[in-house]
Amino acid sequence: MADAAGTPASRILAVATEHLRRLGPTRMTVVGVAADLGMTHANIYRYFASKEALLEAVSAAWLRELDAALTATADAPDPADDKLERMILEIARRYRDKVERDPRLFEIFAEAYDRDGPLSRRHRARLRGLVDRVIEEGLAAGLIGKDRNRATSLVFDLAFRFIHPSAVRFDHLVPRAELQARLERVVRALLIALRAR
Repeated sequence: MADAAGTPASRILAVATEHLRRLGPTRMTVVGVAADLGMTHANIYRYFASKEALLEAVSAAWLRELDAALTATADAPDPADDKLERMILEIARRYRDKVERDPRLFEIFAEAYDRDGPLSRRHRARLRGLVDRVIEEGLAAGLIGKDRNRATSLVFDLAFRFIHPSAVRFDHLVPRAELQARLERVVRALLIALRAR
């Protein structure tokens, strides 16, 4: 599927995203998206095999922005512990922004995550790969203990409440400042624990 601006696939995604925001995933239909585009629903299926594939593509589009931001942080010349802190805070911030500003789109992503579908598996693998890479840098620089797998597990275990979509969805009514303060305390504790391992 091409996703350059102006391609049929990108126009389909734009209209599908607007329908999802307005109607939610249950009421959004491929026929409705096609009608707004002036095409048949069969034409939509040339680009997206099913409604589920279209929903996944909508989530994948906003996750690409998060992936790019996290990759830029991982590529930065900063110390590994600083990078880890920024990565965790970035994931939490972007998820929270999405659940507040685009709740229906976040719900699609959270449900896919709960079902352990292909989108969520790819997203988790990318997150883990970036965290593993930064942990490796920290190990090499002596900023993080001695076991990469245990260190990576610790990152995801301690940050779970703030970066797992189901937990973010659950906490979306907690005031942002309160949640941010809790997250910053957890990140400080995490960095101390990583240095001690």
